[in-house]
Amino acid sequence: MPAAELTGMCRMLEASGIDGLFAPQVLGPPWIPLAVAAGVTDRVQLGSGIAIAAARSPFETAMAALDMDRISGGRFVLGLGTSVLAWTRGVFGSPVGKQVSHLRETVAAIRHIVAGAHRGLAPFEGEFYTADFRELQATAPPVRESIPIWIAALRSKMVQLAAEVGDGLIGHPMWSIQWTLEHMRPQFEAALAGAGRRRSDVEVNLWYWAAPGPDLRQAIEDSRPTMAFYGGIAQYEPFFAAHGFGDVAKRLQQAVQRGDYRSAAGLVPDEMVRTFVAVGSDDAIRERFAAIGDFADSLCVVPPAYTLSAEKTMAYGMGIAQALYAG
Repeated sequence: MPAAELTGMCRMLEASGIDGLFAPQVLGPPWIPLAVAAGVTDRVQLGSGIAIAAARSPFETAMAALDMDRISGGRFVLGLGTSVLAWTRGVFGSPVGKQVSHLRETVAAIRHIVAGAHRGLAPFEGEFYTADFRELQATAPPVRESIPIWIAALRSKMVQLAAEVGDGLIGHPMWSIQWTLEHMRPQFEAALAGAGRRRSDVEVNLWYWAAPGPDLRQAIEDSRPTMAFYGGIAQYEPFFAAHGFGDVAKRLQQAVQRGDYRSAAGLVPDEMVRTFVAVGSDDAIRERFAAIGDFADSLCVVPPAYTLSAEKTMAYGMGIAQALYAG
């Protein structure tokens, strides 16, 4: 967004009482809007939601995290994820194949760098990243020597990785409430126990889409393009199939491969929207999310923003804040 719109949104959302703001990486790096947000807020946490690990060197990610923590006065959370191969390979040109192993190593490298760059770094030798740091000059002392790293997950392996090495788990907004509780929660808790960690060691931050408001039909229409974008990514097909929308996903993939997911939004049925997007009144929104209250430590409820104008995105954002966070 232009600066005036972005800063205005950040100020309004902080004033609404929410705890944090995320900036995602779909295309560009998330640090740019987060730095803008840091300059016009005082209280909220600021997180990358997510930074794609394979899009850059772990050293650059660590330095960006240190910069963000300094600019924000210690309010930064580093959200990391793998994205999908269609993006990491097909768009960013990354050679990484073993995505989970790469992310595990990236987390270790970032922690190594953040904790020691101001003292002088010992070499790091990994399968994907090796650096001797021989000529690296010591940096200024950080605001914090340990910056929280939250790991984003769609399926089981990433949920397990978050339980084993993360400071937080970011649930994918494509998780339905039922899927969260019946599939993801048991796997997370089993992995946590297997790693010998306590539940309090990992923040569970669940993401969901919501388009609250009195015009239910408009909310469903506004949500279709976001469903078309995610439904058209081949790597997500098994996930959609498990929710009963495998055939729709196959048709959406054809549109995405043409580079035109917008034209396929009409293929998304109402029931698919309702499965993944909370629509309706404030009471309906609150009732939908009440079920995950004993699992989630925090929620990031976001508008289905694909193709929406900045004004409509902001309106839905404020509607979410009113429904879930007011008071």
